[in-house]
Amino acid sequence: MRLRNKPWAQDKLNEYPQYVPADPTEYKGKWQSRFEKEQPIHIEVGSGKGQFIINMAKAHPEINYIAVEIQTSVIVSILEKQIEEALPNVQILHGDGSDLSEYFAPAEISLLYLNFSDPWPKTRHAKRRLTSPIFLKQYEGILPENGEVHFKTDNQGLFEHSLESMSEYGMYFKQVWLDLHKSDFEGNVMTEYEEKFSSRGNRIYRLEAVFRNNK
Repeated sequence: MRLRNKPWAQDKLNEYPQYVPADPTEYKGKWQSRFEKEQPIHIEVGSGKGQFIINMAKAHPEINYIAVEIQTSVIVSILEKQIEEALPNVQILHGDGSDLSEYFAPAEISLLYLNFSDPWPKTRHAKRRLTSPIFLKQYEGILPENGEVHFKTDNQGLFEHSLESMSEYGMYFKQVWLDLHKSDFEGNVMTEYEEKFSSRGNRIYRLEAVFRNNK
């Protein structure tokens, strides 16, 4: 998808340091200080325009949420939603999801979401998939023992790759949904992509995977 350039986006981010820290590495091990209450922290890696993270935060005020997004022209949309909502349990991290250990201390994060990640369908790009071993190692390092990754996609190939990659890494699956919207799963919060893809009749896949004794 071609992103529309927003030359003003970085300046907008800079105007709201209370929501978007200028240097997120400064808060490694100290993210709780960014929130009104000390609560479990959940992060979404690749938050897009922020519909999921904002609605999750509204539905679960007992949890603190961090949106992680690298695209400046996209992450500003999350900021705009947060300016409107002013949720005390939302922070925005402008940075690369492949460098999570630079931003978070071991076990600082309670749960991690991956939603509609880029499938990188070509075999030579397999290492770029957010469920490949190099990324799983990053997640394992910032999650507690038996930490969880919740993953959704409409891409069957990426879902199959993720099942295989996570299994080979030693993770186990609490549950797997092969057609989420036709299941009895309750409390599903949709992303922008999920709304678009499901409206076209695309099947939505979901899994909850757990690291085995990873500390």
